[in-house]
Amino acid sequence: MIYQHRLKGGEIIVEARIADMLGISRTPLREALQRLEGEGLVAKASNRSFVVRQVDLIEYLQSLKVLEFLEPEAATLAIGRVHQSALCCVRAEIESARAERKVPPETVLQIEEAVQGLYTDHCGNSALRQTIRSLRIATRLFGEMRWSGRREKSFGDHLAIVDALEAEDVKRARRAVQQHLKALHRHGLSLMS
Repeated sequence: MIYQHRLKGGEIIVEARIADMLGISRTPLREALQRLEGEGLVAKASNRSFVVRQVDLIEYLQSLKVLEFLEPEAATLAIGRVHQSALCCVRAEIESARAERKVPPETVLQIEEAVQGLYTDHCGNSALRQTIRSLRIATRLFGEMRWSGRREKSFGDHLAIVDALEAEDVKRARRAVQQHLKALHRHGLSLMS
């Protein structure tokens, strides 16, 4: 609900309403909210309720800037560690989405996560993986994938990353990830004007 922006940044979470909507009691909902708080998706408000974390353009751009250093390193460390079957599966997802006329934002986000997971989950460095995941929360909360003008370009970027990982080409992998993140950063900057 948060990543789909059905709950917006800054919105107070009304536990009773969400529990009814999900068909669960409030106890498991509170436990889930506490986990989401630990992940940085929600925060406790002064009245003990939870509020969806709000990420502004500045935090988004700053997070992308840090990711420009970390994610290319993760991609280089993942070279030779990613199974070909995983690469083929992600490639098929990208190509299937590219063939569609209208791609739902959720699909674009799933592909972004799948591509990023290829190198972060296989980089062999849990501290690097956790840091990237933490920063990616900010980019997802801001809603980078709702920008329809970036979708086709993102798919091209994603295929370049998959190609480089498949070829086990360290330089190409580093460059492909850097170019993708720089393009997202440029697009974010264009929102300021």
